[in-house]
Amino acid sequence: MRVLLFDIDLTLVNTGGAGRIAMTRAFTELFGPDKRMDGVSFAGRTDRVIFRDAVEQNQLPWRAEDEEAFKQRYLTYLRAEIKKPNPRQHVEPGIPELLQVLSQRSDVALGLLTGNWRAGAEIKLEHFGLFHYFRFGAFADDAESRNDLPAVARRRFQETFGQPVAASDMFIIGDTPLDVACAKPFGAKAVSVATGFFSYEELAACHPDYLFHDLSNTEAFLKILNGRA
Repeated sequence: MRVLLFDIDLTLVNTGGAGRIAMTRAFTELFGPDKRMDGVSFAGRTDRVIFRDAVEQNQLPWRAEDEEAFKQRYLTYLRAEIKKPNPRQHVEPGIPELLQVLSQRSDVALGLLTGNWRAGAEIKLEHFGLFHYFRFGAFADDAESRNDLPAVARRRFQETFGQPVAASDMFIIGDTPLDVACAKPFGAKAVSVATGFFSYEELAACHPDYLFHDLSNTEAFLKILNGRA
């Protein structure tokens, strides 16, 4: 069995900034209009780290109750924001076709490995009609550090399918260097796709196992499952 773990933002879909808008609104509502998230990096990072960085940047103390309050506000605003007409919203190239093919294979399990809170992941992927493809995943609810998520994803796979999986049979697919950085130490295959903020050349410098401009060539992607890419 090959376990394919997909990132969400700018790997599967582009929400047109709905997540950042919703987070910014939640943050200023919670802490005041003079408290901003400007300069906080979102790419490849968990929602929990994003929140922690924002409170530190604004010289605020981190408190668990504040994080939970922020999370609930964010999810409320995300549900509304993602439904607004936005020409920047789209599913990334080739994703619907690829997921359809992969979902029909008995030797492949589709999961998520994402910095989103689980509820946020569901909101985003349901909006684009993709959430039903994924039976399990690892989310920001599970760990603050992305590097801890591969172990969570393996455990969830084993709980869902009732069988073990070697790290070398796990493929972590994402658009940032942080996706590569969490895959490599765990022993999983790192699959980079240059559909986000990082160029093909920047991702190549991170030495992923496989690298694509996008996932529009389904056959090329399928070759990596047999090590023929």
